[in-house]
Amino acid sequence: MTTQTAVPDDTLPATRTRRLLACGIVAGPLFFTVTLVHAFAREGYDLSRHPISLLSLGDLGWIQIANFVVAGALYVACAAGMRRVLHPGRGGTWGPRLVGALGVGMIMAGIFVTDAGAGFPQGAPAGAPPEISWHGMLHSVGAMLAFGQLIGCLVLARRFTALRLRGWVGACIATPVAAIGILAWPDMDSLSVRLVLGSAVQSGYVAAVAARLMRGLPAAADTADTPAAASRVSHSRSGPQEAQR
Repeated sequence: MTTQTAVPDDTLPATRTRRLLACGIVAGPLFFTVTLVHAFAREGYDLSRHPISLLSLGDLGWIQIANFVVAGALYVACAAGMRRVLHPGRGGTWGPRLVGALGVGMIMAGIFVTDAGAGFPQGAPAGAPPEISWHGMLHSVGAMLAFGQLIGCLVLARRFTALRLRGWVGACIATPVAAIGILAWPDMDSLSVRLVLGSAVQSGYVAAVAARLMRGLPAAADTADTPAAASRVSHSRSGPQEAQR
């Protein structure tokens, strides 16, 4: 006895995969909510002058440290969910990896705290720290790794191009352009605010992609990418599945 199972044009990811993707939707709002509440609660902290990394210093610094680590872990989980949906295929390897790099970078930025400066916390040098410590250097590496995810936007643009999803292709191109434009604006007095805005653009993009992937992608995503994937889709659509008697 044989049965034939129809494969829909859009395949909804499994529940576990959707939960992993949901982590990428939660991470940004959670991180920025905690950061802003913490920023307004800390005496002497001024968001217009102080980078949010300075919130990791002082008696209440553990709050921001935990905030970085938790958000980073959520992005790593989201990356695992993205790989489940996108791999194999265009952007299916490096797209999720770079989202994972965002998560690892945030975890590093939390564990390895920055050096005190700009007069915060109380008693810190009024300007830049006189020297960079080893943990301050690793904090900067983590920040660069996190912003490296912007390259992943262009990686995923290839996937959306193959699917003829022009709006998403535009978003993949506009996101790094907007974020880099915000960060590169030549005004050092607004750097701390621009870092927050650039990060918000980045996290918003990841959340939007995760939400789209939760709804599944057209089956053509597989057929357009690799011969092996095309063979699997063809077999699932035309070949009978043997049922056990």
